[in-house]
Amino acid sequence: MTPNPVDLMTLVVYQVWYVLPILIFILVLKSRWFKGRLGEFIVNRMLATLPKAHYTLVKDVTLATVDGSTQIDHILVSSFGVFVIETKNITGWIFGSAKQRQWTQQIYRHKKQFQNPLHQNYKHLKTLQAILNLPDHAIHSLVIFIGNSQFKTPMPANVTYARGGLRYIKSFSDRVLTQAQVRDIVALISTHQLSKGLKTNHAHNQHVNSLKAKPQVSKQSVTNQPCPKCGSPMLIRKAKRGNQIGNQFWGCSQFPTCRSTLKY
Repeated sequence: MTPNPVDLMTLVVYQVWYVLPILIFILVLKSRWFKGRLGEFIVNRMLATLPKAHYTLVKDVTLATVDGSTQIDHILVSSFGVFVIETKNITGWIFGSAKQRQWTQQIYRHKKQFQNPLHQNYKHLKTLQAILNLPDHAIHSLVIFIGNSQFKTPMPANVTYARGGLRYIKSFSDRVLTQAQVRDIVALISTHQLSKGLKTNHAHNQHVNSLKAKPQVSKQSVTNQPCPKCGSPMLIRKAKRGNQIGNQFWGCSQFPTCRSTLKY
């Protein structure tokens, strides 16, 4: 008996619609977006174990900057200081140092570079510090790695695996903010953060993509030595005031966020 073409077509369509959701689900699980969100979720759950009487967690904060916006994964406010936390859900061997602009991820023989998360978090920290008007000793940068990764080079104390982040946070025991200041800081963050939603996320992603698409700064205007404070390129600038007026010097390309200078 010859199969009915209509029945065959119906069977094919049914099988496609049956398999398609599974394929989409697998693709989502493997996407960078999902891995990032999963890492943030795990860290949020971990940070939530801290005593609520002493720590207030503010999640997924987008703040406006002079040139666009910056997105902070977690802000932990306490009388022991404000912790600006960046999450990285990465597998493989991790190579890097505090001053390198790019770190390396290696999985077997495959190597891939990614932005130094300390430098990435430095912009987050300085943007928030300017809004809150906090001294350096009252705000702390922390990078937490989630996933099956292994550091193959010595890392600073503020770059940790999962629960190592809790130990780093608890290592700060001196009270530098009053409870009233803590409440004011939480309220101020709420006032300044951009509304959460697709529109804000889309605008931020466009800003990030535009930064990636920018051409590299001309070699003639950049020193081979990166900024000693944040690792960004150093540009030739001219003093406009003071005893050195008219003289050239190397200034960080991230000015005014970073005000580091070197002699020309």
